[in-house]
Amino acid sequence: MAGDRPNEAGPEQPGADRRSGEFELIKRHLAPLASDPGSLGLTDDAAVYTPQECHELVLTKDLLAANVHFFADDPPEAIAAKALRVNLSDLAAKGAVPTAYLLGLGLPDDWQEDWLERFCCGLSGDQSAFNVVLLGGDTIRTGDGLQISVTAIGETPVGSAVRRNGAEAGDRVYVSGTIGDAAAGLKARLDPGFAHRLGLADSDHRHILDRYLLPQPRVKLTGAVRASASAAMDISDGLLADAAHLARASGVDLVLDMAAVPLSAALAAIARADEQMFHACLNGGDDYEILTAVPEDRASAFGAGAAAAGCPVTRIGKVGSGSGEVHLQGPDGPLPLDRFPGFRHF
Repeated sequence: MAGDRPNEAGPEQPGADRRSGEFELIKRHLAPLASDPGSLGLTDDAAVYTPQECHELVLTKDLLAANVHFFADDPPEAIAAKALRVNLSDLAAKGAVPTAYLLGLGLPDDWQEDWLERFCCGLSGDQSAFNVVLLGGDTIRTGDGLQISVTAIGETPVGSAVRRNGAEAGDRVYVSGTIGDAAAGLKARLDPGFAHRLGLADSDHRHILDRYLLPQPRVKLTGAVRASASAAMDISDGLLADAAHLARASGVDLVLDMAAVPLSAALAAIARADEQMFHACLNGGDDYEILTAVPEDRASAFGAGAAAAGCPVTRIGKVGSGSGEVHLQGPDGPLPLDRFPGFRHF
C-alpha cells in the first residue's frame, strides 16, 4: 500500500507534498487496520500471506462507485461496511472462511480528513465482527467521485470450495434470508413517498432502508454450504438473474416456486399494494443472500447446519435436466420472467 509512484496524484490535502501526504494518510488511518504480520504495517509494496496448512485461497473483488453502488452522502462507516461485506458474501457462497482483504481507495478532490477517519472506523468495526484484517492496497485521488475496490481473501480446505457449476438434476434449491428488501430500500431512497404510497409501516420502512445500506453477508452459513451444497453463489444481481447464472454454469434448469420465496413483512406489504413494484423489487438485486443447490440426501443436514448457525434457509425449488433455463411457477402456472426486471451492470 505504500506509495511508490512519484508522479501519481495521491489523495493528499491541497498543497501537501504528494508522497509525504500519502504516507501520512496510510500511517494515520490505514496502518492501524493492518495487524497481521504479513502486512508489514503497510510499509512495503506488497504483503506476504501464508494460508493454513492444507488450505487453499479463495479470492474475490468488487469495485464500488459513489452514486452507483451507494449514495455519496451515506455515512462513511456504512460505505466502508458495504464495500467489505459484499465481498464477504461472495466468500460465504464458496464455503470459504474470510481472513483478510486488500483495499483500493480512490478519494475525490474534496475528501476530508474526518470523513476518512469515520470510514476507517467502519472498516475497523467490521474487521472485528467478521475476523478479517487489512493486508495492503493502494490510495489515489480520483478527481470526481469516490471509488472503493476491495479484494477479499478466504480459505477452504483443499478441494472443498463450492462453485456455481456443480448443480445436478434432482438437487433442491435453497436461499437464505429474505429476498427483495434491498431493492425496495433503494427505491425508498430515491422516492421519498415510496413507503407512504405502498402503506409500509415505519418498522418496514426502516427495515428495507437498512437492508440496502448495510448488507448482511451470511458468513455463518459457510460450514453448511461447504458440507452440503453442490453449487452456490450469492444473490447480488437479483434472485432470478443469479439463478440463471447458476443454471447456465451447471448446464441444468432451475424450477422455482414463487410462493416459496421467503419475504419480509415489508415485501409482503409491497406485494399486496403493487404487484408490478413487487416484481421489480424481488429481482432487483443487492440481497447478498446465498442461493444453493443441495443434493436430496444432504438436504436435512443442510437445513440443520444452517439453523444451528443461526442462518435459516428456505427451499424454493428444484434442479431439473436442461440447458441453463429458469422456470418460475406461480399459483396458476408458469410466470413469464420478463415481468421481473433485474439489475444490469451495463
